[in-house]
Amino acid sequence: VQLQASGGGLVQPGGSLRLSCAASGFNADYYSIAWFRQAPGKEREGVSCISSGISSADYVDSVKGRFTISRDRAKNTVYLQMNSLKPEDTAVYYCVTDFEWKCDGNIATTRDYRLDYWGKGTLVTVSS
Repeated sequence: VQLQASGGGLVQPGGSLRLSCAASGFNADYYSIAWFRQAPGKEREGVSCISSGISSADYVDSVKGRFTISRDRAKNTVYLQMNSLKPEDTAVYYCVTDFEWKCDGNIATTRDYRLDYWGKGTLVTVSS
């Protein structure tokens, strides 16, 4: 099981980035996938997740209306479109999964230690 996040970079406030999470070694369509982030000096927090099957999504309040999670089944990839970025979105972003966990309106309360498979993060810096 491997997850590879990419797409981070430096962007000005109000700008946009799209993060990609390429999955390998398993069919990501069968499992929920989450995005977590860790800002400097802070604990990791769940940002968004997408369920298997019907692919319902959940977002933490601070990103609702600005971030959109989606999946491309043919590419076995999950995306996080981030718009209207703010300096407080600066963090290392990770894509994560666990075969026993389901995204079900619970991203805000899911703790990082609950999930087994983590990709290497991608750094997002929002600064002018």
